Amino acid sequence: MPIKDSELILNPDGSVYHLNLKPENVSSTIILVGDQDRVEKVSKHFDSIEFSTQKREFKTQTGHYKGKRITVISTGIGPDNIDIVLNELDALFNIDLITKTPKQIITSLNIIRIGTSGSLQKDIPVDSFLLSTFGLDLNGMLHAYQIHTINNPDIEAAFIKQTNWHEFKARPIVIKNSNALEKQFESPKTHKGLTATAGGFYGPQGRVLRLPIQDAGLNNKMDTFNFKGIRITNLEMETSAIYGLAKLLGHHALSLNAIIANRASGTFSKNPSEVIENLIKYTIDKIAN
Repeated sequence: MPIKDSELILNPDGSVYHLNLKPENVSSTIILVGDQDRVEKVSKHFDSIEFSTQKREFKTQTGHYKGKRITVISTGIGPDNIDIVLNELDALFNIDLITKTPKQIITSLNIIRIGTSGSLQKDIPVDSFLLSTFGLDLNGMLHAYQIHTINNPDIEAAFIKQTNWHEFKARPIVIKNSNALEKQFESPKTHKGLTATAGGFYGPQGRVLRLPIQDAGLNNKMDTFNFKGIRITNLEMETSAIYGLAKLLGHHALSLNAIIANRASGTFSKNPSEVIENLIKYTIDKIAN
């Protein structure tokens, strides 16, 4: 049965609604960045660029690097934007946009996030790279989907107990990364750990300006969480949403973080642009090789 027009919205030219993309515009190897200005910081390394477009905060460029076709897309900030990007990317490959029917054979995408983040652990310093082994969903977006086949209840239960998680908040969800991509991108240069994904930048990440927050001690509780050697290493706003939707849709996903701040020691990188540039080069070289 075809998907209703109200559920899969297309532009007059046949492109998907938010991303403004058609299937031929996108590679099956996709780098996600938050900032639209970071797209060209990645694509400037390409040997050639074949396609470029932008609609709202979603900027896309597709090109070739050392013989590998790669697409770079800016997602904007937050799990709500990831919901748009992952679903529309999947539709480009796995739904016939003319008949609006799902395809019988699923194309699996490789999705690599390059982001910035702050470390919660003193031993993960500024200017380092962090590979997210798990994503911890603190925002609840993934509860809109049937997640019982992809989450990790044992880690979730330990986290809920450790933090005395408030009953009025969405139940935390823990999602594993792609084992295949982890093996491809890990190296002595990468720290590893569980990445917590918040739904906002201020209160949801424990920052206090004028508004009191529900649990002022939550960050300290997260700092000391340890489940069989799994620690919460950093806090950001996209990873768990990427991991959850990718797993549900049958894709591979990995989040790589440039650590530009250490909240445990109160330090900030003296040259954040350089560590981001280094992570970009590290990532595209791993893709090409």
